[in-house]
Amino acid sequence: MRRLFEVDLKDYEGCSKVFRRPSARAIIIKGGKLALVYAANEKYYKFPGGGIHDDEDKRQALIREVKEEVGLNVIPGSITEYGSVLRRQKSDRDEDTVFEQENYYYLCETEDVPGSQNLDEYEKEDGFMLVYADIDEAIEVNGRYTSEVFFNEVMIGREKRVLEIIRAEMF
Repeated sequence: MRRLFEVDLKDYEGCSKVFRRPSARAIIIKGGKLALVYAANEKYYKFPGGGIHDDEDKRQALIREVKEEVGLNVIPGSITEYGSVLRRQKSDRDEDTVFEQENYYYLCETEDVPGSQNLDEYEKEDGFMLVYADIDEAIEVNGRYTSEVFFNEVMIGREKRVLEIIRAEMF
């Protein structure tokens, strides 16, 4: 899979451990809009997706995560690789650890009618909801995003850059 870019804060000098958390994320385009997760309480957009469990492959994780976060059923035969983003920074949970996340983005199609979400507590607290968003609006909203949690700002900055690449290549 092609590498879109890297986010490496190089703020982890002296760390002796690495925590790896690969993720799979969906790029779903319907009617000229993107199916995105909108965090109503934090006011940002993100691609549906999340962590890949040890016992599953990237595509299985993509299907599971999209269903959990936005209730959409991915059509397995429609999944195609788009690109990846490697993120490295000092962990926000363990002082002696580097957080490393390879984010794998896939183009895919879904069934039209969403089902119910199965959200984690923090996703409920953030007010995760499925939104079909205009790409320019999503880029603008994410460009204004600030948080007391710097870790989150890096994540939303990554999503903004991916949105900009998609706009340049596909819109």
